[in-house]
Amino acid sequence: MENIHIRCPKCSWRPDGCAHWQCTCGTVWDTFSTGARCPGCGRVWEYTQCVDRVIGGCSQISLHLDWYEGLDDVVNKLKKEISESWHVSTHS
Repeated sequence: MENIHIRCPKCSWRPDGCAHWQCTCGTVWDTFSTGARCPGCGRVWEYTQCVDRVIGGCSQISLHLDWYEGLDDVVNKLKKEISESWHVSTHS
């Protein structure tokens, strides 16, 4: 999991751990600390907007999962581990 990096898929801005995102319920938090789940109301956000240009971002909206680089490698490794654990027994 050390190969996973979080950055905007459009401008490569990296989250700094600050609370830049606000939910419709009013909660302000760091969306990456919760996997896009608002700690106030529990809503899960499918899309995440990059921070404003003033902070170094691009203000563009992307799928939240697209921010995580390296997930494909993790998913492929898990698929391989699962398939290897599915040994089909043939009993005669």
